[in-house]
Amino acid sequence: MKKLILASALMATAGTQTVHAEDIKLGVFLGFTGAIESIVADMGPAAELAIKEVSDSGALLGGSTVTAVRGDTTCTDSAAATAAAERLITSDKVSALVGGDCSGVTTAALQNVAMPNGIVMVSPSATSPALSTVEDNGLFFRTAPSDARQGEIVADILNEKGVKTIAMTYTNNDYGKGLAESIEKNFTASGGKVSINAAHEDGKGDYSAEVGALAAAGGEVLVVAGYVDQGGKGIIQASLDTGAFDTFYLPDGMVGDALPEAIGPDLNGSYGANPGTDSPGAAKFAEMAEAAGFKSGPFSAESYDAAALIMLAMQAAGSSDSGKLKDKVMDVANAPGEKIFPGELKKALEIIAGGGDVDYVGASAVELVGAGESAGNYRQIAIEGGKVTTVGYR
Repeated sequence: MKKLILASALMATAGTQTVHAEDIKLGVFLGFTGAIESIVADMGPAAELAIKEVSDSGALLGGSTVTAVRGDTTCTDSAAATAAAERLITSDKVSALVGGDCSGVTTAALQNVAMPNGIVMVSPSATSPALSTVEDNGLFFRTAPSDARQGEIVADILNEKGVKTIAMTYTNNDYGKGLAESIEKNFTASGGKVSINAAHEDGKGDYSAEVGALAAAGGEVLVVAGYVDQGGKGIIQASLDTGAFDTFYLPDGMVGDALPEAIGPDLNGSYGANPGTDSPGAAKFAEMAEAAGFKSGPFSAESYDAAALIMLAMQAAGSSDSGKLKDKVMDVANAPGEKIFPGELKKALEIIAGGGDVDYVGASAVELVGAGESAGNYRQIAIEGGKVTTVGYR
C-alpha cells in the first residue's frame, strides 16, 4: 500500500516539483589526473554513460534530466580532493557523488565535506577495509569490494601457483597499508612467508633504494600494492632493470593496459586480479562501452553501477535529496525485485514509479552487504604477449 501511495504521489506531483523538474546534477568525483588517471579514463565515461541513459529516458522523477559534473580527486592529494568535493557540493549543487576513487581522498572528502553537507557518495573503487567501519551517517556506499576480501583472493592465487615466499611493497597511504595488511594476514595464515612488507612513496624518480631492500629480503614474487601510473610502475621498472625480481603480483590498483604498454615484454608472466565478473551484465556493459567509445576496463563497470544506483535510489525515494535517497540505495541494489542489467535503467525507473521492486544487478553483479559495500567478485588476470588477459573469475 505504501508503494502505491508513493507511486501515485510521484505521478501527481512530478509536474509541480520545481526542484526535480529541472536539471539534477550528479558529481563524477574521480582522479582524472594523478596516480590512476589511465584507469579513470574509462571510469569517468562509464559513470557518465549511466547518467546520460537515465537523463535521455525521461523516466526519472517526472521527466527530470541529469547532468554530470566532474571533480578531480587526483587520487592522492586529500587537500585537492576536499576542495574539489567542496566545489561540487556547495557551488555546483550536485545531489550526490559518484566517487571518490582512491581510499584516502575518499575518506577525506566524506568526513570533511559530504557528511557535513549530508551528501551521498557511492565509490566505484575505494577499497580500504577502514571504510567498512568509518562513521558515515549512512551516506557512503561502494560498488567495489573491500580489500579485506582482496587479501583472501591474493593469498588463494599465490597458493595455487605454489608460491611460498613473497616480498611486498605498498604505496604509503590508506589504500596501500590496508591492502598490504590484508595480504600479509591471509598469506601467512595459509602457510606463506612475507620476507618484507615495506612502504614506498609515490612521485619519486628513483626507486633503487626501495628495490635494494626488497631484493635483500628476497622472495619468489614481488607483490606491488601500488598505482599503475605512479610508484608501483617505478618499483617494477627498477626491479627489472636491476634483475631484483622478474615476476610480480598485481593487485587492483596495478591492473591496467598502461602498465604492460610502459614496461614492455619483461612484464610477461606476471599476474594479479581486480574486481570483475563474467556475468551477463558485464558482457552487455562491454558492448555498450565499445559503442560509446571507451573500454570496459578496471572499475568502469563499478562506475556505471555507482551512478545507476544513485539515480534508481532517487526514484525510489521520490526525491533527488541525498537525505532521502540514502535510505533507498540498499533496497534497489538487492533482492527482491526484477533483475536490472545495463541498458535497462529506463525499465527500472518505470517499475519503481509504478510501485514495483527492482534488484539492480548491473554491470558488476551488484550485491550490497554489511555497511553498503560489494560482496566481492574478482577477475583473475595474467600479462601475456604484452597485454592484460583474463584467465578466470572468482
